[in-house]
Amino acid sequence: MDFRFIDGTITTPQGFTGAAICGGIKEGNTTKKDIMMVKCDTLCNAAAVYTKNLVKSDAILVTQEHLKNGKAQAIVANSGNANTCNADGYKKASDVCKLCASTLNIAEDDVIVASTGVIGVPLPLEPFEQKLYLMKKMMSSENGSDCAEAIMTTDTVKKEMAMEMTIDGKTVTVGGIAKGSGMIHINMGTMLSFVTTDCAISSKMLEEALKEAVEDSYNMVSVDGDTSTNDTLAIMASGKAGNKEITTKNEDYKTFVAGLTEAFKSLAKQLAKDGEGATKLLICDVSGAKTKKDAVGVAKTVIGSSLVKTAMFGADANWGRVLCAIGYSGMDVDISKVKVTFKSEGGEVLVCENGAGVGFDEDEAKKVLVCDTVTIDIELNDGEGFAEAYGCDLTYDYVKINGDYRT
Repeated sequence: MDFRFIDGTITTPQGFTGAAICGGIKEGNTTKKDIMMVKCDTLCNAAAVYTKNLVKSDAILVTQEHLKNGKAQAIVANSGNANTCNADGYKKASDVCKLCASTLNIAEDDVIVASTGVIGVPLPLEPFEQKLYLMKKMMSSENGSDCAEAIMTTDTVKKEMAMEMTIDGKTVTVGGIAKGSGMIHINMGTMLSFVTTDCAISSKMLEEALKEAVEDSYNMVSVDGDTSTNDTLAIMASGKAGNKEITTKNEDYKTFVAGLTEAFKSLAKQLAKDGEGATKLLICDVSGAKTKKDAVGVAKTVIGSSLVKTAMFGADANWGRVLCAIGYSGMDVDISKVKVTFKSEGGEVLVCENGAGVGFDEDEAKKVLVCDTVTIDIELNDGEGFAEAYGCDLTYDYVKINGDYRT
């Protein structure tokens, strides 16, 4: 497929500007940017997917209502407070949309709203009342990275990307940001991602493309097995690239989905690598499964295993933990056919074949596993199903971070 990653972020596609500021949402914060707005200069086709957790932020409920018509023009989001499990949560989320709409002179129901942070603490409106008008003056296509910073909580680095692809002879750009470090077990983790594109595509096809692209990217991420209450992935399309509008699942649609999937995978890997307390990115490739479902189930089970994750932290080639996870995954697997290889820039080491251990050099295995990206390659030798999942190691710092997260 003709796509390429470029330097850029959420405000790189044509038509989009953004701004971010410190509003002091969380008590004691006086410096970190914690409110962001992104606006398009035209009404966009839009779509979103959300957490499947039964406990949802009221921001999600408001956004779901606003996107019923498949249209949006702005995003407003905050970190430091999840606006979840609060008696006044829905009203507060609606009020934030009203303030954003009034500030940007757009319709209230064309605003996507999101929050991330501590659950069960009332969201203060004063920061939005005091800061949004200042942010309007700051709106620029150069501020995408600031927006990425504003949605960070325990994240240690910003997550952003931009890519170009060719559709109908036109250059189409996709830009995006994401946040998430803990409570990540995405199934549509706390995970927020906002994506923009200048592709001309109908609301219906945009929604279909989003759902397809999510399956092999965001939905294959697991940091700690906890599915967040606030997961939201929203996309807006300005149509300014000038391609013929995509209204059916034609070749242009397939190209867009393929590019969008790779864009999402880039952000998904960034999320996994920055898992709370993590020291390395783990990738689990599963091939030769009887079905795609079996491959997905095995990959996500292995990447989510606490015992596998701790072994990877210690650079211990404890392949038995991988086999154990495969065995309880609930998938249709013939263990006697399983082959496991650990791979990284430090080399590769075969540790299991035909469901049994093979001799290997522990020192060579250590060289492979100390690298900051490690692939657990699993061959099931039973079909054509393939899946790739993303996670991280489990360290002492994960407990430290989450032992006093609220206070």
